[in-house]
Amino acid sequence: MGGAFLAAAVLARLGGRIGLPTIPLFILAGILLGPHTPGIVLVADPHDLEMLSALGLVLLLFYLGLEFHMDDLKSGGRRMALAGGTYLALNVGAGLGFGFALGWGTSEALVLAGVLGISSSAIVTKVLVDTGRLGNPETKPILGIIVVEDIFLALYLAALQPILSGADSLASAVMDGGKAFGFLLLLALAARFGTKVVGRLFAVKDDELLVISFLGAAVLVAGVSEWFGVADAIGAFMVGLMLGSTASGERIRKLVHPLRDAFGAIFFFAFGLSIDPGDLPVVLWPVLAAVALTLVMNVLAGLGAARLYGFGAGPAANIATTLLARGEFALILATMAAGAAGMDSRLSPFIAGYVLVLAVLGPMAAGRSHWLARILPGRKSGGDGPKGGSPVLADASV
Repeated sequence: MGGAFLAAAVLARLGGRIGLPTIPLFILAGILLGPHTPGIVLVADPHDLEMLSALGLVLLLFYLGLEFHMDDLKSGGRRMALAGGTYLALNVGAGLGFGFALGWGTSEALVLAGVLGISSSAIVTKVLVDTGRLGNPETKPILGIIVVEDIFLALYLAALQPILSGADSLASAVMDGGKAFGFLLLLALAARFGTKVVGRLFAVKDDELLVISFLGAAVLVAGVSEWFGVADAIGAFMVGLMLGSTASGERIRKLVHPLRDAFGAIFFFAFGLSIDPGDLPVVLWPVLAAVALTLVMNVLAGLGAARLYGFGAGPAANIATTLLARGEFALILATMAAGAAGMDSRLSPFIAGYVLVLAVLGPMAAGRSHWLARILPGRKSGGDGPKGGSPVLADASV
């Protein structure tokens, strides 16, 4: 563990001197020091870090919920749903078509639809923090798209599970989907109407007790969410959404920062441990084609979301590049596919290569989104919002 932290820190410091983002460097540390690369092996079994990695994802999404105010959902829920639906329609549809074009099989095409269609909430959150854009106007549709994606993912995983397991029971699939949707609805109602009660429960003066309280709540709800078939990340997000609107919200934001950064680094390091570079040459050309397709779809989705919100070329480029990375949810699908019988053996290395390329390319593109803005149609100035932003999400008036 100590070696993992230090290796990630050293690489990130070296990369920072030449302007590289931290995320791909944390991943690179995992690849170089994992079991699939010759030389020093710090962690022989990636599952050894599984719980700490999961905690990193939970804390990243919990922090995202803290920054996403209930007023944003109340005032712009319809536009967020439309922007998220448009993003999914373009990317999931393109992924499904790409899967069929490869000719690997129907089950493989359904897996690829999810892999190509859903962004990495963890990387998106880290990119927004690192680029200082949490206060930008276009952050609202970005977060809205992430929420819609997470809800879609919960239902998609429930529907895909019986297909990959070979079950032919439609009733079982409907039951799993209904259970996940019911729990999501319960979380949404708690976030909408239970803020005052939650605020009283967390109204403690002692920082130690507050840290233990919010950490316990986030991890517990994440675990219960997973049991109901909902991604643990969305459960943690909903807890953050509730607590962010309470009187203790600002204190929680400050206290969770070091936890988020430390365990977030372990999440990306563990992601690198799972990648075997030797498998990648076999699927090089399909990976490059999928990356190019995702770039095009993200630009189209970014332009659509920007037009929906009345933004210009700058915010459109920010939306397109920030949502580009794929990560933890693609790996969940890869794990499900690896355990299914009769799946094409090229699927797992393809997903690993595709995710690795976009996990590196996404943060780098987000930091240079102004290059893309120069060639996009729309206003080049005026209404584009600030280039940076404070680490506090703009309120509903923005």
